[in-house]
Amino acid sequence: MADFQDQSAFQDQAAEIRSGEELDLSRLEPYLRAHLPGANGAFAVKQFPSGHSNLTYSVTLGGEQMVLRRPPFGSKVKHAHDMGREYNVLSRLHGAYPCPKPLLFCPDESVIGAPFYLMQRVRGVILRRKLPAGFALPPETARRLSESFVDTLAALHQLDYTSLGLGDLGKPQGYLERQVKGWIERYHGSKTHEVPEVATLSAWLTARMPSQSDNTLVHNDYKYDNIVLAEDDITQIRAVLDWEMCTLGDPLSDLGTAIAYWVNTDDPPEMQMVRWGPTTLEGSLTRAQIVERYAQQSGRDVSGIVFYYVFALFKVGVIIQQIYYRYHHGLTKDERFATLGEFARMLMQTALRAAERGTI
Repeated sequence: MADFQDQSAFQDQAAEIRSGEELDLSRLEPYLRAHLPGANGAFAVKQFPSGHSNLTYSVTLGGEQMVLRRPPFGSKVKHAHDMGREYNVLSRLHGAYPCPKPLLFCPDESVIGAPFYLMQRVRGVILRRKLPAGFALPPETARRLSESFVDTLAALHQLDYTSLGLGDLGKPQGYLERQVKGWIERYHGSKTHEVPEVATLSAWLTARMPSQSDNTLVHNDYKYDNIVLAEDDITQIRAVLDWEMCTLGDPLSDLGTAIAYWVNTDDPPEMQMVRWGPTTLEGSLTRAQIVERYAQQSGRDVSGIVFYYVFALFKVGVIIQQIYYRYHHGLTKDERFATLGEFARMLMQTALRAAERGTI
């Protein structure tokens, strides 16, 4: 196994807060001291630089480091950044599934300009697009890691959401139809330039919508950089992060999202440039093998996975377009977003090729 003694190479490091994304610390500090037990000692706030949607900050208070989540500045999609809903999901899931422990929810927008919540920070390894220089994973470790990745997703879909108190999280009946219609509408609501593939994909998805496979909890953004791995055994998942889009619906849509983020070694160069994690490491499962293992772990029929893969690529493309819309209209100054318009276009092109080939 790789040597992970220098954990700092893999852990997200908080940095100075980006311009335009500052918090009102003069209001935040007294609020936290009044609402958190034992909140004594020094107070400091920094920002985690990764992530493209909800903003994530490091809050240190009384020697304890916590994580604060708030909606992005300038977002047009308010329901996609419901802090109370995300806090409720974590509150119900914690103890039944690997996820951070929520600590405090603040619905009062006068504190920092938006609702927010705090959770405990889960320390461990987070894998980004590339491994840090000098680190390597043996093929057997990479394989076991990708197997854990699949198994943890399948385990989510086995949870009894009613007994967890999440039966009112969403309306699973008609989920796929609402999702397809809704994401098409979201694209047009955040459109900044012409992408001809969108019209073709919209028609393809509407015409080929399968019957819903099942009703389960779905994470909706399951990928390597949303999981925290154990330092002493990188194949063990300590926590799944970013529950902002969690709902009740078709579990195969979650699988489709997972493989939409997963790039194979033989994918074309433009896909290699947009890997969301080190999925091309020797030994890693391929998209087809991920689907096969999921079928074995869940017992579900995955024969219609092409639809879910195409839809997931389309959906991720829309998410990227929504982020680019904020940058395009000056609602955020984050220069990481400057090229996302072309990124969204590439995802739409990839989705259309998959639809035309009928393969993942």
